[in-house]
Amino acid sequence: MRHVAIVGSGPAGYYTAETLQKADDIAVDVIDRLPVPYGLIRTGVAPDHQSIKAVSRRYEGVALTDNVRFVGHVAVGEDVSIDELLSLYDAVVLATGAPNDRPLGIAGADLPGVIGSAAFVGWYNGHPDFADLDPPLGAPGVAVIGNGNVALDVARILAKSPAEFAGSDIVAHARDALAHSGVREIHILGRRGPHQIAMTPKELGELGHLDRASPRVDPADLPPEGDDALLEPGMRKSVTHLRDFAANPVAKPVTIDFDFFASPVAIEGDGRVERVIVEKTELDADLRSRGTGETYAIDAGLVISCIGYQTPPIPGVPYEHGRGRFANDEGRILPGLYCVGWARRGPTGTIGTNKPDGARVAELVLGDIGRGAGKPGRPGLDALLASRGATPVTFRDWRRIEEAEVRAAIEGAPREKFVSIEAMLAAIGR
Repeated sequence: MRHVAIVGSGPAGYYTAETLQKADDIAVDVIDRLPVPYGLIRTGVAPDHQSIKAVSRRYEGVALTDNVRFVGHVAVGEDVSIDELLSLYDAVVLATGAPNDRPLGIAGADLPGVIGSAAFVGWYNGHPDFADLDPPLGAPGVAVIGNGNVALDVARILAKSPAEFAGSDIVAHARDALAHSGVREIHILGRRGPHQIAMTPKELGELGHLDRASPRVDPADLPPEGDDALLEPGMRKSVTHLRDFAANPVAKPVTIDFDFFASPVAIEGDGRVERVIVEKTELDADLRSRGTGETYAIDAGLVISCIGYQTPPIPGVPYEHGRGRFANDEGRILPGLYCVGWARRGPTGTIGTNKPDGARVAELVLGDIGRGAGKPGRPGLDALLASRGATPVTFRDWRRIEEAEVRAAIEGAPREKFVSIEAMLAAIGR
């Protein structure tokens, strides 16, 4: 029997398990520190994008196969070390994602009211690490730093009316806080221009259909329309949305302003964030942004940084600090140790990108370990955890947690998530 441990139960982990479980004579343990599976599908994808979250049913199908096991509520580095896993399994695959925010790195970034997108998204999605975040939503101004889809998600969630969350699984504490929000002016800041955004057409288009919020683009920021022909089709559609926003401004109570050619250089305030100092930029011949020396201020009681993520280092595992990922050669880190998904590539690509990535790394693992080395695998892990008083959460346990969340849902919502590990464990009688 060949034994493989996958650390992380998000898309990259389950896509890897999906390929592995089709092989003969193999047992796969998917280990996660939370009692609930699916990683960013549960706590990263926007709660009003339920169609995207539906991919978890595919992962459930993998988890229910005889040779794949979910081992929840087990923290690698605390309950069991990487070295111990390597002694127990023929291969260990790190699918830990990139859950940490990249540091903003400007003066004032440590002021209260400056929040990374991982924390803010985790807050409205009910991640136990961020349930107590309590972001300041009383001031009218918010600055969202970044020009990708995460920035769009953050702006959209801030701008929606309570009725627009119908059918979503936004958690109760966020739903209530946003219903009483004082936010009226949302600025999305990007150092470069409309042709350099990393926003997809669907997500941009959603901003044009909000009940109480209207997107605004300064026509002067748009390049000549003929230049759009040089863009790939998806980007061209995105820029078309921006042109529509510029040409058809609509007066609504909440505005979402796209501040292009805008680089935050400092955050100021007396004991908390009150404003963002922004330097106007221009593009050089290589389409890189450079400062012009001209600055302006944006009043903001909340700043959310959406400038990217990084994988947290693990002691003893080689790491590329500049790229925020594990050091690897096409997925190989060390003998017997691999990585996949954002932990391998860095935070690039969509959820679907992890499917071929997981398949490639799984085939690599299968080729490397051959018929296996007769390591203890599951029984060895179970014995080790039992000796330390750790009781893993099984996939059957998870389904009981899920059933309790479904029962607790408000009308029209798919579930009401538990937002603490204690509540999750209480649902299964622990």
